[in-house]
Order: sequence, then structure tokens, then C-alpha cells
Amino acid sequence: MPKKLDTLAEKANNLPLAPGVYLMLDEKENVIYVGKAKKLKNRVSSYFHGEHLPKVAAMVEKIADFNVIVANSEFEALVLENSLIKKYKPHYNILLKDDKGYPFIRLDSAADYPRFSLSSTAPRDGAEYFGPFGGRNASKEIIETISKTLLLPTCSRKFPRDIGKDRPCLNYHLGTCAGWCLKDTDPKDYQKAIEQARLILDGKTKDLTGKLTEEMNEASENLRFEVAASLRDRIRAVEDLSRRQRVISTVFADTDAVGFYYGAKSAFVVMHYKDGNLVGKDVELIDEPVENAEDAVSSCLRQYYLTKKAIPKTILLSYELEDAGEIEQWLRESSGHKVTLEVPKRGERTRLTETADMNAREESIRRTTAEQRRLGALEVLQKMLQLPEFPERIEAYDISNLGDTGIVSAMTTHKNGRPLKSAYRKFRIRDLEVRDDYESMRQTLRRRFQRYLDGDEKFAPLPDLMLIDGGQTHAAAVEEVAADMGISVPVWGMVKDDRHRTRALINAEGKEVSIDTNQSVFSLIGNIQEETHRSAITYQRKVRNSEFSSGLDKIPGVGEARRNRLLSRFKTIKAIKEASVEELAEVVPRNTAESIYSYYRSDES
Repeated sequence: MPKKLDTLAEKANNLPLAPGVYLMLDEKENVIYVGKAKKLKNRVSSYFHGEHLPKVAAMVEKIADFNVIVANSEFEALVLENSLIKKYKPHYNILLKDDKGYPFIRLDSAADYPRFSLSSTAPRDGAEYFGPFGGRNASKEIIETISKTLLLPTCSRKFPRDIGKDRPCLNYHLGTCAGWCLKDTDPKDYQKAIEQARLILDGKTKDLTGKLTEEMNEASENLRFEVAASLRDRIRAVEDLSRRQRVISTVFADTDAVGFYYGAKSAFVVMHYKDGNLVGKDVELIDEPVENAEDAVSSCLRQYYLTKKAIPKTILLSYELEDAGEIEQWLRESSGHKVTLEVPKRGERTRLTETADMNAREESIRRTTAEQRRLGALEVLQKMLQLPEFPERIEAYDISNLGDTGIVSAMTTHKNGRPLKSAYRKFRIRDLEVRDDYESMRQTLRRRFQRYLDGDEKFAPLPDLMLIDGGQTHAAAVEEVAADMGISVPVWGMVKDDRHRTRALINAEGKEVSIDTNQSVFSLIGNIQEETHRSAITYQRKVRNSEFSSGLDKIPGVGEARRNRLLSRFKTIKAIKEASVEELAEVVPRNTAESIYSYYRSDES
């Protein structure tokens, strides 16, 4: 262990077995990572022992020191971690984009006649802030919609300065303003309308309609029918708010479905539902490749809801989160009501999470070019396999045979994730009487490396990564050949799942790296595997057809159609030679069968 890590490990061993937050510092004492732990000693010590995933290893190399803050509970640690990430924006934490594109709605509550306005931040200046709910246009629409519903002013007049100075504006005559500029308006009524607007922006429309209903019933009992009718219209307007305005409906959605796409450019999506209907969607793209989907979702989830005042009662997820209980408690305290994180296993709610995941994938793909996706996948692959070089050039190998005959192999080359067909190579396996995939692979790579060592430009340069169709033993066979010939190239075998798709990569030492959890890498390797298999099969069929045609085409009565039928039935020339007339006649006419039988018998004599 390097001296620096040895010192840090000793310091970590003296930490308490208590919950808290740790801050990793670089040589300039900049905070490069903030994390939380159930037991600080165990969690922090783990960074300075054993092997790590590439992203973690890169961070550990830059750690010069660390600080910790002991918390009273895991929940307190979660809240503290949130605030410290917000404060320091550490390089190695997943960071959602800034809130500048999502302004807050500001209410100067200290004024006699407070108005709503937009603000890019939410400073502690005594005003109230709501949101953020969406972009500037969406936030403006929210203010306009609520103002019209509650008959609040949207004109440029200042109150109480301009009360009674002029005739009311057009908004009053259109019925979208109560005419607060008139002399006989009551400031208490204005404050009551503002309080109702607060309830809407906090997502408490049921509370508002409940209060309005009580007032309406009381007015009706006191025979104040005009007031009761006005309150009835106000209730209808508030109830209609969520049905008519999709943008405002996201403020008081009752369910959020969270989707996550785990790839070269990961995407975090939150889809808002009200009474089962989709009313809005938010998208965050994460440029930094992530290596653990659960941790990424937990981090994104906490950052996303950190500034939200209106939080739904149910949040649906595709991933089980280790800190789900602490997040639920934090959301409950932030919103003032119970919030449940749910991972549905079946039914309609499962469909909602699947839709959210699909949207995350589509958003990532739509916002990146094919070239960016390929290069991003290669970058993730390099980190997964800890390759010394970026895998710009990848060679893949596959064996194809027909029993013990017609054994061939194919080499495909991919540059920056795209097939480089001019660099494809094919091999006829020699001197093997029976099928032996390991020896076939050894022979293929021995010949490939020898051509390179002989200076053949068609086999240069060496690749940054070799992928072998097969498992650990296949990879070991190739590494043995490379070592014997003084060649150094990373070699990994492609491990298949039950659908014959590469689910993992494995090296000669048996280290297996799963790729089926990262869609971009899974697709990249899958495409390489399929292309290499296709190349090997195509060449094997070409060789087989050539062998058949070289002999069968000389026999009278055997054309292309009959040759193909014989090929399908008997597979090899040897089998045709050994077939009886009766067996041949099951495939071709009897006179042709007799001609084939006689041809090979006369050839032997």
C-alpha cells in the first residue's frame, strides 16, 4: 500500500462506528467527494483497502486527506450530505444541472398587497419562494393561471398607491380581476386570496376547496346568496385548474414515477401523475458515467426534491434503495405529509415505472448523437475493464464448423465502435481431424500474431482490446499464445446468457465483469458479437458450398437446387460418398442418385 494510503487508512481506523458524513479532500484541500455512512469507520476505511471500480479508484488517487462530521442518526447524515453536496458541488458526486433554468415563484409577503414574480434563486430575504416548477414560460403560466382563478391583479398598478385614482382596467371588465384598484375593496379579502394562492402552490388544493366550501355553506345559511354563488364559482375554478392546465397540475401531482437510464450518458426522468393521468415530465442528463444505478438514483432523487415544496405522496422507483427509509423521513419533514417510496412488482404501477425508464432511455438517445453514444460506451468499457488504453480498435474472434469438417474462424475489427470491414480477416483451420474450439482459437491467433510480427500491414496495428467468443478457458488459450510470441494485448472472453447474448466479459484469471446492467456497453458488445458470428457463419457456408460444388457440379443431373438439397440433408461430401442409392433417392430423382453413387465409386476405383 502506498505511504499516503497507509496514513489515511490508519486515520480512518480511528473513526467511530457511528453515522455521519465524510468529505474527501485533494492536495489543495478542495472537497472532491461528499458521502454519508451508517458507520464512518467501516465506510471510510473501505476506500483505502482492496480494489475499486474505475471511477472510485480515480478519486482515491486524488485523496490527500478527509474530514468527517458525526451525526446523531442516519437521517441527520442524509440531510447533512444533501446540504454539503449543494454547497461544494464536488467533482466526483453526481450533480444535477443548476436550477437557473428553473426559476422560483417569489411572493413578497411583507408587502400590504404582495405580488407574485419570478426569481432565479431563493435567497433568505424574508420573501416566500415556491418551486421550481419548470422553465420561465411554465412558471409565468402558473402565475397567470392562479391570478385569473383567484381574481388577483396582473396589471402594472401599485397598491395601495393607485387605489381609487383611475377607472379599473380591462381585466376587471373581463372578469379576470376583482378590481382591487377600486375604493371599496377590502385589504383583508386581498390577503385571503393570497393565502388561497399559497395553498395551490403548496399543492394543497383539497384544503383550499374544503375551506371555500365551508365559507359557501355559511354564506348560504346566512342568506348571502351572491357571496355563496361567488364562492361556488371560485371552487369550480380551483377544481378546474388541475384539469385544464397541465403545467400547473405538476405542482400538485399525487404520484411521481422515477425512471433511470444507465449508460454512457445517463438520464434521470420524473413523470408526474394526477389521478392516474400524466400531467408533466422533468428530465436531467448526467454527463459523468455512473457505475452503480442504485446510488445514482438515490443521489438524483435527493437533489431533485431538495428545492421542491410540492412533493407527491407516492414516488415509484425501479430500484430498491438502501437509504429509502431516511429519504422518506426527509421528504415527509420537507412536505408536511407522508411520502412513500415504492418499488412495484406487478400491475399498473409497474407499467408506470417501465414507462419512466423507457422515457429516460429515449431522452438519452435523443439528446446524443450515435457517435457520442459509441464513444461514451467505449469510455465506460475502458473503465469497467480497467484497460490501459482507450479501446479505439477492438478485434473479435469466433469459430464456426460443421461437425469435424469445414472448421473456420473469423476476425472482425471495430474502430471507435463501428465495423472496419477492410480489416476483417478469415482463416481456414488446418490439420485438425476432430473439432477442437480451443486449438482452433490458438491456431487462429498464432497465425494472426505471426503475420503481424512478419510485418504484414494487413495485420497491423495490434488492437487495444481482443474479444474472444467463449469463456475463461478461451481467453486463457489466447493469452498463452500471445505470451509465447511476446505480444501484449488485453484479452477478454464473451460470456453468453441463455439467449446467446453476451452478458459479461471474463479474462484469463477468471475476473468476470457484468455488462448487462449498462445498456450502452451491452448493446455495443452485443453488436460486435453478432457481427463476428455472422462473419464466421458466412465464411463457413462459403467454404462448404465451394467443397460441394467442386465435386457435385461435375455430375450429370446435379444443378444448384439439387446440390443445395444434398447439402441440407447430408452436410458433407464424405456423407454423400458413403450414402446408398436409396438414401440419395430420398433427396434427388433415382437416376440422379445412381449417377452420384456411380461417380464416387468410379472415382475411388
